[in-house]
Amino acid sequence: MDRPLSRSMPGCAVHADGQVAVARSLPEESPVALVFDGTTQAVMMATPGDVADFAVGFALSEGTISSITEIEAFEEVSHDRGIEARLWLRADRSKRLLARRRAMAGPVGCGLCGIESLDQALRPLPKVDATTVLSRQDVARATDALSRLQPLRDQTRATHAAGFLQPGKGVVVAREDVGRHNALDKLIGALAQAGIAPAAGAFVLTSRLSVELVQKCAFAGCPALIAASAPTSTALRLADEAGITVAAFSRDGGFDLYAHPERVLSGVADVA
Repeated sequence: MDRPLSRSMPGCAVHADGQVAVARSLPEESPVALVFDGTTQAVMMATPGDVADFAVGFALSEGTISSITEIEAFEEVSHDRGIEARLWLRADRSKRLLARRRAMAGPVGCGLCGIESLDQALRPLPKVDATTVLSRQDVARATDALSRLQPLRDQTRATHAAGFLQPGKGVVVAREDVGRHNALDKLIGALAQAGIAPAAGAFVLTSRLSVELVQKCAFAGCPALIAASAPTSTALRLADEAGITVAAFSRDGGFDLYAHPERVLSGVADVA
């Protein structure tokens, strides 16, 4: 069954000079169980849309699979209290499932809840060596471009988004969710199912940049992260080691460059 992504909820707006009844459109969040080969790997609180994208993106960004071709089948099963996203993988991927088993049931979009080993929290990341370069204009306009592709945010003012920026084309794909990690997983899954290589552009995020987002970017093979807010220092160190360009505070026509700035400052002429 299709689940609503938002609902109108009654409330009371209180001001210094009184109060008034209001009805606000608020985002839905639902438990989504990510089930691989019959075993639940994670339960995430997420916006109940683009569930197939979410499941595929989660499998890719967590390193459970390295290609969408390793998925044999998908089924979305709705229950009264949540959703099961069931993936069946090729038999040769079963060892990867055992290596990174998770059992998460925590706050919205928490990428480390329930992790079984502290070593895995800062696990080694693949090196991203894509030669993609971005113009300064593309980076400066990225979050504004993403803002135009956020209908659920426009309704509720309460969701995150992740978009894929292609040089010279702007943001070509976007996904929304109450959780920033979930939004990025949905984007990664959408790109995989559309046959679009993350190596050919940059991920654009409405949130701060944390360790988990850099990890997902590295496993997806995307060479650049552009964010509306700040990175953490640990996220920057990991991005530098993984070869990922980081542009933060991208808003109002400007941005800060941190790790691997050469992808923006050299390689192609900027177009006004």
